[in-house]
Formats: sequence, C-alpha cells, structure tokens
Amino acid sequence: MERVAVQIADWMRAYAASAGAYGFVVGLSGGVDSACTAALAQRAMGSAVLGVVMPCHSDRLDSEFAEMVAIALGLETVHVDLSPVFDQMQQVLSLAKTEAGGSGERSMAQANIKPRLRMLTLYYYAAERGYLVAGTGNKSEIMIGYFTKYGDGGVDLEPLGDLYKGQVRALAAVLGVPTAVIDRAPSAGLWPGQTDEGEMGIRYDQLDAALAAIESGYKGSVPPDLLARVQDMIDGSEHKRRVPPICRLGLR
Repeated sequence: MERVAVQIADWMRAYAASAGAYGFVVGLSGGVDSACTAALAQRAMGSAVLGVVMPCHSDRLDSEFAEMVAIALGLETVHVDLSPVFDQMQQVLSLAKTEAGGSGERSMAQANIKPRLRMLTLYYYAAERGYLVAGTGNKSEIMIGYFTKYGDGGVDLEPLGDLYKGQVRALAAVLGVPTAVIDRAPSAGLWPGQTDEGEMGIRYDQLDAALAAIESGYKGSVPPDLLARVQDMIDGSEHKRRVPPICRLGLR
C-alpha cells in the first residue's frame, strides 16, 4: 500500500501540473475516503491543499471526525455551514412542488441537494485558489453508481477510483489516518442515522467480493443472487459514469 500511495500521489501531482493547477480542494466528511484523499493530496502538493468541512444538518460527529483528520494531517481547513442554504432550497422547492401538486414528503431528490451544495462550495474555493477538486469516491461506489450525479460525483479527478472500499481502509493505515476514522461506519450524511451499507442493503465486504468476481470473471465463490443484484446496480447506473451524450447529426 505504500507503493500505491506513492503512485497515486505522483499521478495527482502530474495531473495538477498538466491542468495548470496549484493544489487541491478536498471535502472532509469525517470518513475514511475523504481522509485518504486529503492525505494523498498533501503528499502530492504539500501545503497547497485545502480541506473543506461542510455540515448540513449533519451529525456533530461528522465535523469532529473531520477536524480529527485535519489535525492529524496538519491540514488547512475552512468550515462552511450549508444548513441555512439547504433550508432555503427546501422552502423554495417545497413551494414549487406544492404548486405543481406534489406530496412535499422527503425524497432522495431532496436529500441529494446536500451533496450538490457541497459540490458548489468546493468549486468556489477551487476557482478562488486555482486548485482542482479532488474526489473521494472509491471503486466500489463508482462501479455501482453509489454517488450523487453532479454532487459528490462532480469532481476533477478520483484518486481512489481504482481501489475497492476494503483497499481504501488498508491504504488509510499507511497514510496515518486515525484508527477511529478508519473504523467508523461509512455515511453520506444524507439524513439522520443514514449509513452507506444500510442504504445499499449490502455490506462493503460483500460488495467488494461481488465486484471483484464480476471484473475477473471468476464468480463461483459469490452467491448468484448477490452477483445478479450487483450487476443490476452497475447496469442501472451506467449513465452516471458517462459524460452527457451528444446527438450527432452529421451536418457539415
């Protein structure tokens, strides 16, 4: 994993140079993925890394764990409370929904406002400093589309994108991420008590095993119903991993 860390940091440094960028902005959620991304960014660019903590009616532990990571890494941070902006959006959209005859009940569409507000915030700081937004998605999540389109999926590069969740945890230990962060239950913070595994209905170790089996073609050790379910998740989220298609007209 030390060799992996060196390879990713070198790649990040080269990518920033090719884009004419001076550093990286990373959203710190208090989870292991964002902690690893921040640590790798720091290896790549030294002090030219900004960690952004963006609570939005979040569990207070999210900010506390994010601060723990920042202290452990010696990372510069800014805190932006997005709760008032989210509330205003909720009010405006709920009124619009009522006028359109909608139910007004909480939905995934409403929950996804949070990661999209975070994306806006990260790009503000990136533009202000001439930095790139480093994504925190891992291979397990990207393959099944477990991210918000133009939210946490709206980034300039994905340093962890070729590492399964289990591999990210192993990398975290090499990078000096606090053990409490590594062991914490992953959550996107979409609503109180939300966890990634609870929302997906599958443990990350099961997901990693199924994805590895699908990629390698050796599927005998994974239950067929699990394989079918994960394959459906991959197929159903394909649009999230592609740039918007263009209708090619062939005009000259």
